[in-house]
Amino acid sequence: MRTVVTGGAGFVGSHLVEYLLDQGDDVIVIDDMSTGSPQNLLALRNNPHLRVVTGSILDKGVVNSVVQGSDRVFHLAAAVGVRLIVEEPLTSLRTNIHGTENILDACRDHGARLLLVSTSEIYGKNTADRLHENSDRILGSPLLSRWTYAAAKGIDEAFAHAYWTEFGLEVAIVRLFNTVGPRQTGRYGMVVPNLVGQALRDEPMTVFGDGTQTRCFSYVGDVVPAMVKIAETPEAYGQAYNLGGAEEVSILDLAARIVKVTGSSSEVTLISYEDAYAPGFEDMRRRVPDNTKANNLVGFVPATPLDEIIRRVAASIAADAEATAEADALRLTLVTAPPIPAVSLRRA
Repeated sequence: MRTVVTGGAGFVGSHLVEYLLDQGDDVIVIDDMSTGSPQNLLALRNNPHLRVVTGSILDKGVVNSVVQGSDRVFHLAAAVGVRLIVEEPLTSLRTNIHGTENILDACRDHGARLLLVSTSEIYGKNTADRLHENSDRILGSPLLSRWTYAAAKGIDEAFAHAYWTEFGLEVAIVRLFNTVGPRQTGRYGMVVPNLVGQALRDEPMTVFGDGTQTRCFSYVGDVVPAMVKIAETPEAYGQAYNLGGAEEVSILDLAARIVKVTGSSSEVTLISYEDAYAPGFEDMRRRVPDNTKANNLVGFVPATPLDEIIRRVAASIAADAEATAEADALRLTLVTAPPIPAVSLRRA
C-alpha cells in the first residue's frame, strides 16, 4: 500500500511513519520542517520504502504530486503548540485551514482515503467530566490568539465532514489528547518534555498558572496503532474519535511525579500565563477524554502508565543531550587540533 503522511517528520508523524513501514507500506512524507525535523526520521534514512519530500501543504502542486497514485493519506501537518499559535496566529490559520483544504481536494481528485488528525483543543473551555465526540465546544473570544488553533481545527473537521457528505470522500477524524513520547520537543510549549528536560538538568520546573489545571497524557505508542486501525475501518468514515489517556493529573502533580521518577532535585516555580504567553491568555482548566467510541470501534485502550511515559521521555531527552554533547566535543576537537603538516609532492 502506498501511504502519504503529511507532517511525517514531526513527533507523532515520525512514529506513525515507523509503524507504517513496519506494516509493509511504501510511505511518502511531506513536511516543510518548520516544526518537524529530519532528525526524527534519521533511523529510517536507508529504508527503500520511504521517500521524504520537503515541501508545504500550502503548495497545491506539491500536494497533488505526492497524493497522486497513493491509496491513503494521514494528515498531521499543522501549526502546533501553544507558544507558536500565540506568536504566529496568521501562520496557524493559513496552514491549518488552507493546507487542509488542499489535502482534501487532492484526496478527492485522486481517490485516496484520508485520516484527518485533529485535537482535543477543539473542545475549548468545556470542563465536562468526560468529553465525548458530541460534547459542546466552548471557545473564548476570536480576538484572542489562544483560540486560533481550536477554531482552525474545528473548521478542518467541518471541511472533512462536508467532503464526506457531498463528495463521498472516505475520511475519518481522530482527536488526540496530549500525546507524549520520545522525540517530542518542548520548544513550542509541550508541557511534559519541558518539565522533564528541566528536571534532568536540576533546573526550576516552570508551571504556568496555578498548576491545578488537569490533563490526561497518552503514549504515542498506544495512539498510533489506533489511528491506523480507525483509518482502515469503513465504519469510521464521516466520524470523529477521541484518543487520549486514562489518568487525570494536575500539572503540579505531574511535576512532582517527574521529580520522583527522574530523581531530580528541581523545585517548581509558578509563572503567570501573562508572563509566559501574552496578556489575556486563557487556558483549559480540565480536559478528560471519553474513549468509549474508539474502544468500541477498534478496541483502543491507553495502556502505558504515566510514570512509564515519563521514563521513556526522560531516556529520549538524555540520549539526545548525550549525542549533542558528543557532536560538540568532536567539533571542538576538529577546531583545536594542530594543523596537519603539509606534504611536499616535489621530486628530489
